[in-house]
Amino acid sequence: MKVERLREIREDHDLYQKDIAKILNTTQQYYSEYELGLRIIPLEKINILADYYHTSIDYLVGRTDERKPYPKSILK
Repeated sequence: MKVERLREIREDHDLYQKDIAKILNTTQQYYSEYELGLRIIPLEKINILADYYHTSIDYLVGRTDERKPYPKSILK
């Protein structure tokens, strides 16, 4: 996983770690450890972040540099 993406996208939205931790229903400390790569972020939390940031999971984990989410027709 490309953990620097988590910090980059959070900062692009002018948010603090505590803001994202609240969205993910976790603590700021836990979220900090996700950003630092010290703790693996659970898939369900990656899904929440992808929806929140309107991007794809592939972007968040570094599989693509395209920030736009996939069109809905691909998912059906």
